Amino acid sequence: MDKAPRLTLSSFLLRGSTQIGLALILVVLWITFSSLAPGFLSKFNLNSLFRSVAVDIVVGFSQMVVLATGGMNLAVGAIGVCAVMFSGYLMQVLGLPIPVAIVGTLLLGALLGWMNGIAIVKTGVNSFVVTLASASLFSGGMLILTKAVPLNGLPPAFGAFGKSALFGVPSLALVAIGIGGLLYWLFKHSTLGRQILAVGANARAAEMSGIPVDRTTVFVHALSGALAAAAALMLTSRLAAAMPAVAGDDWLLPSFLAPVIGGTALAGGIVSVIGTMLGALLVSTIRSGLLVLEIGNFWLQLFLGAFLLLAILIERGRAAYVAREQARRA
Repeated sequence: MDKAPRLTLSSFLLRGSTQIGLALILVVLWITFSSLAPGFLSKFNLNSLFRSVAVDIVVGFSQMVVLATGGMNLAVGAIGVCAVMFSGYLMQVLGLPIPVAIVGTLLLGALLGWMNGIAIVKTGVNSFVVTLASASLFSGGMLILTKAVPLNGLPPAFGAFGKSALFGVPSLALVAIGIGGLLYWLFKHSTLGRQILAVGANARAAEMSGIPVDRTTVFVHALSGALAAAAALMLTSRLAAAMPAVAGDDWLLPSFLAPVIGGTALAGGIVSVIGTMLGALLVSTIRSGLLVLEIGNFWLQLFLGAFLLLAILIERGRAAYVAREQARRA
């Protein structure tokens, strides 16, 4: 009989649940920030934090669904900017009802993502290159069309939703949780979700099994675009204005941080909806804590970059550990 492997701190970190580790880190950070700055737990700061994390969660989801196939979407922020300005145009300039404007904005995001997916499968060019190019294309086209003029005359009801709450929970946070529930069902209980993960695990094997790899790739990019547009709508509602200065490059690092820290594999085949939500909460906690402590924004970029690097190293270490364990038991 084989002896049970000795449990060490390193093996626990590599084998243990990513979500448990994130939860412990969050507890430590909340205790630290609340001790150093009592204002961290104020009602105003907590409301601001949870409205911010709601947007970060959906931004993370928009990257997560593409990472599931082993690709990436560097145009998440650019699609978000286009969606912000398009929603403002539909509501303020055209005067369309809010529900119609929301549907139109989501369709625009899906269309831009679909264009990325089509370009990837038709040309065979890596998603990194395609989405990097399309990010500049989308952002440049939006700035030319709008002349970077913000739209501040949105319907009051739209802005009021971004500041509202239900039973003390910000409405935007409830929207993010609802989207997370749908994605959890997609990846855990649907055939399409299993096909997406199969493509990420091994695209060649998936294709030989009859899974439409190209169609799946196009779908995840369209879904990513729609989720980026949803995050843009949430941000526009929170600010009660459509401003071209929001989203953009500011979304790129958080979009990777939330899913990667949460346990989504960069190589594809593994996603964690709950982990992405916890990862986004971690990012927003660090941002809010440093803001309350009046620490400069450049420290925020340093911390976020360090966390992303650490998450990648842990993921690589976890994969190597699992491979060694499988080889030892074979």
